Amino acid sequence: MELLNYLQYGFVIKALIAGSFIAVLCSVLGILLVLRNMSMIGDGLSHMSFGAISLGMLLGVYPFFVAVPVVIAASWLIWRITDKIKAYGDSAIGIVSAVGIAGGVILASLSGGFNVDLFSYLFGSILSISQSELFITVFLSTVILTMFLILYHDLVAVTMDEEYAKISGIPAGRINSMLFILTAVTVVMATKAVGIMLVSSLLVIPAVSSLQLSRGFKMAFALSAFFSVVSVVFGIILSLLLDLPSGASIVAMNIIILFSTVIIKKTEIL
Repeated sequence: MELLNYLQYGFVIKALIAGSFIAVLCSVLGILLVLRNMSMIGDGLSHMSFGAISLGMLLGVYPFFVAVPVVIAASWLIWRITDKIKAYGDSAIGIVSAVGIAGGVILASLSGGFNVDLFSYLFGSILSISQSELFITVFLSTVILTMFLILYHDLVAVTMDEEYAKISGIPAGRINSMLFILTAVTVVMATKAVGIMLVSSLLVIPAVSSLQLSRGFKMAFALSAFFSVVSVVFGIILSLLLDLPSGASIVAMNIIILFSTVIIKKTEIL
């Protein structure tokens, strides 16, 4: 009954809608990133978004408008370094992450220190999402998912065997750059849901969970999206019922699902 009472509030409905869209985005892109051994890119880009959000607050501009171009530029830089010098892909993520955190701390200090708004981006505050933020999230999520579906076969081909994809005539460079751009925009949107410190978990954990059980790409994407949406919905419910932080609750549900899939996997083997 208490849960039904919460569902009467508009802010809860907005959180569930926005969270579900973000969950699907992170889950499908996460599959591609995990299979490419680039799962930590979400961590690096989320740290860069911290610097960009701090810059937006210092300039008095809506942080999202600053974060998107800055994080896209950072993702392009990581991709170029990884593409040219493949041995230093992890180093590129580490550099971007360090620059984002250091820059964010400096800019936050210049703008008067860590305020409530900045903390909401650090640790997630999906229950406080506004009507305009909901509209932006749904619109951009729809655009990104549409592009993902259009590029689905090329994205899978490049992920499985990039060299063969190039020989087959697929513009691998363009596909890779598009994947990194889509990931950058998704990371910025996800910071509102689970926070900068936890956003990489929304990209990685549902993908890893689905790969425990799936036997093909389509099944992997479907399971990852399902696990991610379930974790967001039940994470929000858990945070409301127990008065817990929403971002941490969502990640906790993801961890429970991951452990469950690992147990199921081992049971099947036995």
